[in-house]
Amino acid sequence: MNRRTFMNYSAALAGGAAFSRFAHALPLASSGAGMPPVDVAGARFPDGFLWGTATASYQVEGAWKEDGKSLSIWDTFAHTQGKVKGGDTGDVACDSYHRYKEDVAIMKQLHMKSARFSVAWTRVQPNGFGPVNQKGIDYYSRYVDELLAAGIRPMCTVFHWDLPQALEDQGGWPKRDLYKRFADYASIVTKALGDRVSTWAIFNEPWVFTYLGYGSGIHAPGRRNFDDFLRAAHTVNLAQGEAFRAMKAIAPKAQIGSAFSMAPVAPATQSEADHAAAERFHAINNVYFLYTAKHGKYPDAFVGEAPYKVMGFEEGDGKIMQAPLDWVGINYYNRRIVADAGQGGNPYTHYTEWMPAEGPVTYNGWEVWPRGIYDIVSRISKEYDRPIIEITENGCAYSDAPLNENPAKVPDERRLAFYRDHLAELARAIKDGADVRGYHAWSLLDNYEWAEGYSQRFGLVYVDFRDQRRTIKDSGHWYGRVASTSRLDV
Repeated sequence: MNRRTFMNYSAALAGGAAFSRFAHALPLASSGAGMPPVDVAGARFPDGFLWGTATASYQVEGAWKEDGKSLSIWDTFAHTQGKVKGGDTGDVACDSYHRYKEDVAIMKQLHMKSARFSVAWTRVQPNGFGPVNQKGIDYYSRYVDELLAAGIRPMCTVFHWDLPQALEDQGGWPKRDLYKRFADYASIVTKALGDRVSTWAIFNEPWVFTYLGYGSGIHAPGRRNFDDFLRAAHTVNLAQGEAFRAMKAIAPKAQIGSAFSMAPVAPATQSEADHAAAERFHAINNVYFLYTAKHGKYPDAFVGEAPYKVMGFEEGDGKIMQAPLDWVGINYYNRRIVADAGQGGNPYTHYTEWMPAEGPVTYNGWEVWPRGIYDIVSRISKEYDRPIIEITENGCAYSDAPLNENPAKVPDERRLAFYRDHLAELARAIKDGADVRGYHAWSLLDNYEWAEGYSQRFGLVYVDFRDQRRTIKDSGHWYGRVASTSRLDV
């Protein structure tokens, strides 16, 4: 997703402020100066491992006001001058609302066994409460049926950032009672699709949409108030627990988790203060919504006691937030370095953090660090008693396009190398004991990348946004061969 803004502005929370080519035949791939070598030839994945791709409703569907859909905060934000690069909107995006059969056919061609997608609240319940829009339900029902007919598991994300504008007008996520409305919405979606969808993610990256939406203001709805972020995050923690129970009541056998943005962290020095700061980063950026679900209380993310009054914490909230998630989704893109900020920085956290550049960088300036996926998966596996894990997102942005002399071919060796090295590190984590069941590349398609508009291409499939023509990139063909063999030396 738009991880550049995520990484650039996460520093505000704390108050801080040439790619080498690869030879396919090499058993050890070196991804840049200073980066540990990656054992590609020895990588193997378990039988039944689920290979997939991920998308999100606002980023691919388009059809922004068709068939009863109302405005989301992203419709409003994108149509506000100066909020999105190039003035881009998701009005059409990849037009997947009309072309979903073509997209599912591509997944089938690439031997995918899992498709992570999200439901737009505004299609299902246009006002965020009240009557259900049957045309919206019917669309997602057709999509699920199409996936199942292709032999692909549907993994449904209930909320991927596109809050109904009507609910934002009433206060949005910082307003406590939104957690009950969200649970009602989750129940509607589960009743509609739960007879065919067995794997669910309640939220996608709750830290990102609460902080970037309400703390830094660079994402919808564009508020800039750290206290609003704290209140929004608390409401989302309540919503996660309440939705989990509501969904289980309807579909007891459903496997329900959430997808969390996570970045492995290292202290800037070996000082006690920097180590403590790194742990605070881990608590608020990586597990603020996972730890809370598992334990019914907040992790040690703050200097001193958590600001419960600011958060709007009430007696009994711990029980509401607690939810024994069946699996943990990890979205991994890069790592962080953290230092103590003394009395500087955010008054609650007192750290500063940054993304290093020891490895090569992608088109949007993110360091490529495959070892990080091993580190974060291994840490979560250890800290949470070896839970079932799925990689719900991992990917990179490069600007490769079809060849002029051969428009059917999109050579993108850097993306292919990115995936190969990260998957080799994931295989190593599995070998060392992590119970990872699936991997979803971000993304199936080049799509609308939030505040970056169409300027970043993460897809395994090139999309020409002038005519919506899809062209599978070389990395996509390679990933399809991996999915058919569960080996990387293909």
